[in-house]
Amino acid sequence: MNFKIFIVDDDKNFIETLRDSLKEKDINAEIKVSSSARESFETLSSYVPDIIILDVQLGDMHGMDFMKAIKASKRLNSVPVIFISAKYTEPADRAAALLAGAKAFFSKPVDIEELWKEISYYIRNRK
Repeated sequence: MNFKIFIVDDDKNFIETLRDSLKEKDINAEIKVSSSARESFETLSSYVPDIIILDVQLGDMHGMDFMKAIKASKRLNSVPVIFISAKYTEPADRAAALLAGAKAFFSKPVDIEELWKEISYYIRNRK
């Protein structure tokens, strides 16, 4: 069975770079992407990923509000969320994200190898 990764970011260049980098890892993964909260919620209405990589600052919703909606969903609340952000990079931002339920927080530009280590942990420990 494929590991399902859902990337939510309004930066299409970042999405493309991340998707290409993950494909190079030669994992058996299905990678879906979305560039808005609205589109993401449509996708998540019928799709449950194994992990969500979520930009904090989406064009149509703050990532923290997006994550609160995920955590309020019985179907999605156990899906690990990894936050990424170019703007919210202070230690207080990281702490707020982790306290809200994120499993990790990466500042852009993202170190792909460090992000890969985090994703690998969830691939190895998937239930």
